[in-house]
Amino acid sequence: MNSYTAKQIAEMLQQDDPRMNLRTVRYYTQIGMVPPLELAGNKRVYTDNHLHYFRAIITLARTGETLASIQETLKKLSIADIEKISQQLTLYEPSRIVENETLKITDDVIITISPRISAEVKQRVIDSVSQALRGEDL
Repeated sequence: MNSYTAKQIAEMLQQDDPRMNLRTVRYYTQIGMVPPLELAGNKRVYTDNHLHYFRAIITLARTGETLASIQETLKKLSIADIEKISQQLTLYEPSRIVENETLKITDDVIITISPRISAEVKQRVIDSVSQALRGEDL
């Protein structure tokens, strides 16, 4: 597992979100949004798991969650689940949100479709997903 300084973590995260600076990294660490730092020799360091936590925080913040609710959510999740959330960060890039069309099929299923998809194909996708959710044969 890789180890990082707070400055290195902040620099990596700024590529994902310019607001993630060194001060924010330290603040999230201080309030317990991420797990305690790990020891590497006699130094406390961040690891890849911390990076997943920070990226999950950015992802959930982009969905409109408050810091308090994000903190509660992360406490309940396994590191595997946190890693999955962190990998979804690119789905919530502001340019993609504006560019793509997001459709709510049910409370549990939301799909995002590129504007390059024709109206006919878009409707077939919606119909197929709806049929699958109802358990109908496609």
